[in-house]
Amino acid sequence: MAGLERVNRQLFPLRDISAVAELFRDEIEKSPDPDLSLLSIVVGAVENSLTCNRSPVLREVQGEGEDAAGGDFEIEFHIVDALYSKFRSTILGSVDLSCYGDSKFATRELVKKVSDVIWNSLSRSYYKDRAHLQSIYSYLTGNKLDCFGVALAVVAGCQVLGFNDVHLALSEDHAWVVFGENGAETSEVTWHGKGNEDKRGQPIGTGVGSLSWLYVNGQPVVCDRYMEVASLVSSVNPSFNMTTDIKEVADIQQQLMWLLYDQGHLEKYPMALGNLGDLEEINPTPGRPSCQELFSQAVDASRKYYSNKHVYPYTYQGGYFFRHKMYKEALESWANAADVLREYNYSRDDEELYKELMEIANELIPHIMKAVGSGIDAHSILKDPECFAHLLRLYDGICQWEEGSVTPVLHIGWAKPLVNTIAKFDASVRAQLVIDLQDEQEEEASSMKEERVSVKSGSEESSSGERKSEEQTNDRGDSLNNNNYSKTPDADSTSNLRNGAGNGTVLHPSIEALTAACSEKILNPDFLLQGDGEPFVAGSRDDLTADVPELDTGLIKSAGQKSNGSLVASSSTAGDGSLHPIKADQRVAAVVNIVTSLSHTDDGRPKLILSSRKMCGLKDLLLSEKLNTQAISLQLTAQSQGIIDLDVVMD
Repeated sequence: MAGLERVNRQLFPLRDISAVAELFRDEIEKSPDPDLSLLSIVVGAVENSLTCNRSPVLREVQGEGEDAAGGDFEIEFHIVDALYSKFRSTILGSVDLSCYGDSKFATRELVKKVSDVIWNSLSRSYYKDRAHLQSIYSYLTGNKLDCFGVALAVVAGCQVLGFNDVHLALSEDHAWVVFGENGAETSEVTWHGKGNEDKRGQPIGTGVGSLSWLYVNGQPVVCDRYMEVASLVSSVNPSFNMTTDIKEVADIQQQLMWLLYDQGHLEKYPMALGNLGDLEEINPTPGRPSCQELFSQAVDASRKYYSNKHVYPYTYQGGYFFRHKMYKEALESWANAADVLREYNYSRDDEELYKELMEIANELIPHIMKAVGSGIDAHSILKDPECFAHLLRLYDGICQWEEGSVTPVLHIGWAKPLVNTIAKFDASVRAQLVIDLQDEQEEEASSMKEERVSVKSGSEESSSGERKSEEQTNDRGDSLNNNNYSKTPDADSTSNLRNGAGNGTVLHPSIEALTAACSEKILNPDFLLQGDGEPFVAGSRDDLTADVPELDTGLIKSAGQKSNGSLVASSSTAGDGSLHPIKADQRVAAVVNIVTSLSHTDDGRPKLILSSRKMCGLKDLLLSEKLNTQAISLQLTAQSQGIIDLDVVMD
């Protein structure tokens, strides 16, 4: 990359959205390696000129009636060229490639050096949650970058040096880089929160924190160059102040996002799809997928490419349903988000997600209860036991997120809104929900598995004994038994064996039921030998299991099978198809996710399985005719390590 020779100068000066879109189109479609620094400078210049109105190099062209914040812009080529050359000279003049050998792949030392160059040239002020600091334009004109901006600048700097193996890795609230052959190495290059500067250069995946939500449990969005372009477009912030957005900036962002969408570069990027959905909700584009479709695509992308480890696709979707008064769907989406949380432990780095969930639980849901308490929507969801189940599933996921964490999540500020919300559901509605506990399900499944192993072992021993007896009989020769017959047990012996009197044992009722049903149905060999599938080979599921008491074959499933039939990989699968092994505790979390989704009983009643210790302790209270609000509050705010005895409170 020697400069801006390939840039179409006829597009300059850039004065409108179409010119900016055409510049991006040229880079995306005509270049095998889009220039991140060029595109970040251009989009940053447009954003800053229209929102901050502080650029020393851009001339505002205002028409009649236009204010300074919303006018057109004009970006000259020589300005872009000067900023672009400044960035290249900063990187090339600070990094001596001869010190890092002649490898065609970047090394950790090289990545650390580039991040040091960016970091040391920033102003010393601390910038968190400040808008318009994510572009290289902001870095070159004000020496200011936010967390994402530093990571993007490091990747762009490595691109300037000719190392195209360095790429962004994005979680839902953090960014780092991957590098090396096949992206096998990882490195911190920026900060998250205060005081984390010393992490730069360290690999991801060391320590308990690597399994947290901040690092999405080994399932980040690992970008290629085109997805990095999508990330810098998605990071554009059209806000002018806390209450006002600039329409022109949002329009530019929306058009560029559709350009990338059409090229297929958002397919594996759930956050960008959610961002585009938000833009479409405000300003729909004719002939394009609706915002609701985009939110669904974001959820599907998380499930398909990232083992359902991302929370925000569900909160995007839930927010949309809430704004459109689709309250039942909103509760379900938020409960699905909480199901993802079960696989993480809460830490102080999860501040943004904590605030999001607290807003949902303490503001949005109480608003829903107030909205459906009167008027045309009165009691529309308060009479629905499934809505009550979604509410409990949301809190069950949050409680399980808290379990095993050093810092507690729930306090009295969480408990009061929940108690008030539960009280809105009549006792008759709450009683329609069937609640099971995860521990009981696991014990039942374990017991059933042991019984099947016992049956299998007994069958094998019996078969082995018969074979041994036959071999001994055959070895005696024709002179002893020319007819090779064996004695057949009499009817009394058979009866004794069937009743268990022959050896003094009594068969389990399930085995007796299976035995009795064998006269009418054909047994499934796989079920007998391996415990797989249904007990019989023909008939409907209800018919097959009707004669077998408490024989729920659905409880015994492989760790990679969800109750709804979708798969959960037993090893983490990245977006590039590479596999990353997960730890045993993660596999346990995956098993928990199998049984937490809402199901229904044979008579159509919703059935929910609670997993967290706190919510399991509330089972009887939640279904009681009269709510004990004090006991519920005490149980929710108790420390996870020492759940209180509710019997004492109830007495």
